[in-house]
Amino acid sequence: MNPQEAKNVVQRRLAGRRALRGSAGWLGYGACAAAGCLWGTGFYFGKLALREMSVGHMVLYRFLFASVGMLPLVLTGRDRRGGRRWTGREWRVLLLSAALGIPIQFLLQFAGLARTTVSHASLMVGTMPVLLALAATMFAGERLDWLGWVALSASTVGAGLIVLGGRAASSSGSRPSLVGDLMVVGSLAIALGWVLMNKHLMEAHSPLAVSAYSILSGTGMLAAWVVATDGLPPVRQVSLTAWLALGASGVLCTAATTFLWNWGIHHVPASRAGVFLNIEPALGSYLGVRLLGDRLGPFAWVGGGLILAAAVTLTMRGQTAEPEVLLE
Repeated sequence: MNPQEAKNVVQRRLAGRRALRGSAGWLGYGACAAAGCLWGTGFYFGKLALREMSVGHMVLYRFLFASVGMLPLVLTGRDRRGGRRWTGREWRVLLLSAALGIPIQFLLQFAGLARTTVSHASLMVGTMPVLLALAATMFAGERLDWLGWVALSASTVGAGLIVLGGRAASSSGSRPSLVGDLMVVGSLAIALGWVLMNKHLMEAHSPLAVSAYSILSGTGMLAAWVVATDGLPPVRQVSLTAWLALGASGVLCTAATTFLWNWGIHHVPASRAGVFLNIEPALGSYLGVRLLGDRLGPFAWVGGGLILAAAVTLTMRGQTAEPEVLLE
């Protein structure tokens, strides 16, 4: 092979790698968007289950269903990547991440939901992308230019407009409260630790491994706490509607979303992926309006347009390669 042919081969390989990375980036954004959509139904399903059981029992059932979906993947070894073993330090990070992301975050978040409305809880979730972008730039070395900040701010304002376009109370009699809203915000601050620690772990392990082990270990911690404080969860007294809501919360809103989100932020910067977290408050508030009695006003249409414009702005712009988001 002469020098020119060798040069052509190298150029083709580089072009193939760039195309693969670009494709992975689009798939990463798609995974984050899908996670945001599924997360958006979580408050609605949670509110249905909370009509028949305590916060602790509802959250425990949610993660038991999620664990059922993750356990076969762990037992069959499909979560491994290149046979890499977990170090003692990585296990400690994983356990701390699981404690923050599951029992602490979710018990606090749904205790807040029990004290407020789905629409207000969804509005509070709209603050998460800005918190995530701030944390990623401060602690994870990611960069976000002025247009990225404008997009994130616009999407957060859009989420707020959607919720503010509805009435305060639902037809079920639920009313918002400052305590409930602040508890939801507090849970989001805790969730930041879970997001950033998971991203660090995925530098050495697959998104599926991190998702599965995090859910299984966090569910074990959650079960120990809930049984000790609330006793065994009810079984016979639970209606079919509540069981379906719990199953959807566990399989779709927890297991599937955790994997989709972790896989997504493994291929795109967390600060840019954060815009898709605003799908959750947008969809959550919409479900509250449509199914729990709030009214959707003209502000909601403006808010939806802002969120969509922000998502398109961040995904259509040229991506620069960053070390933490490249494929292995």
